[in-house]
Amino acid sequence: MNKNQIFIKSGTEYKKITKELLTASNLAELIGDRNKMVGIKPNLVSPSDPSEGGTTHPEIVAGILEYLKENGFQNMMILEGSWVGDRTADAFEVCGYRSLCENYDVKFYDTQKDKSYVKDCSGLELKICESVKKVDFLINVPVMKGHCQTKITCALKNMKGLIPNTEKRHFHAMGLHKPIAHLNTGIHQDFIVVDNICGDLDFEDGGNPVVMNRIWTAMDPVLVDACVCKQLHYEVEEVPYVKMAAELGVGCADISKADIQILGEAAEHHIAERRKVVDVADAVEEVESCSACYGYLIPALDMLKQEGLFEKLHEKICIGQGYRGKTGELGVGHCTRNFRCHVEGCPPTETQIYEYLKAYIEQYS
Repeated sequence: MNKNQIFIKSGTEYKKITKELLTASNLAELIGDRNKMVGIKPNLVSPSDPSEGGTTHPEIVAGILEYLKENGFQNMMILEGSWVGDRTADAFEVCGYRSLCENYDVKFYDTQKDKSYVKDCSGLELKICESVKKVDFLINVPVMKGHCQTKITCALKNMKGLIPNTEKRHFHAMGLHKPIAHLNTGIHQDFIVVDNICGDLDFEDGGNPVVMNRIWTAMDPVLVDACVCKQLHYEVEEVPYVKMAAELGVGCADISKADIQILGEAAEHHIAERRKVVDVADAVEEVESCSACYGYLIPALDMLKQEGLFEKLHEKICIGQGYRGKTGELGVGHCTRNFRCHVEGCPPTETQIYEYLKAYIEQYS
């Protein structure tokens, strides 16, 4: 497999398909030394079942582990940290990773509980979790999804699970795109297995899965994300961190260079251009908000829209760290605690936001 190749296979036997893709990609050859510590980084953003479209399907990781063991690799670890507001330990259970680790005798590192170190990432100093240092070869297993702040999330953004919660908050204060790009110069992902089974193309934590039943393998995270942009009807320039990462030398953002190999029968999928997040985002004034807080707000607004209540909301909703210490009318999250009306929590849940805003609309509309 070379840097520009992307292998894709469709089907529903996810473990079997994963092993076939890894064989076609010559992963064992790419890793080389059987004594290397191979790290596997899934996406366990929140405690939601993989069928909801937010988290990496454990059968894909099972396929990776079986392939590695069958090819003589014995040193494997899984490492991940959920987003701010949820505990990795809960996602570990709900997403099926406890039984996975027990069945394959693999250690799981919860990076939310990890110590961190500071690394110069191409001119930007960032905190990275200590467990990353244990890894000799990193396999990234992101979910192809939409994101309510960055439009898409896949290979590059999945590295955020390898930084402490304090740094995750800092990323949002910096505007997400720049630190995501720089982080990928500090953490090198050697191989990528994309979960394109049923990712939610609107919300990062799932809830609106779009079934596609595909798995990809690749080596270039920038090229992967550029292809995801195309799949979801975005220009690469509309997702700044992809182009920034390319400029920093992480990979290639030129989709014309992608050598896409379809294994077996090609499955065609029509992906709608319209996104639920677009329909409600104009009601929000967001300044440096964390993914969890914003990620729970948008589905709550969509619920109000489905009930015909959203159109009755005439006040802009403020959210984000940029509102700390400021006053206003209507806010979401602890950062807006000085507002006249606000939903408390860091972050408040989707249900809490929905119920508060519904009551607010009914009282003031």
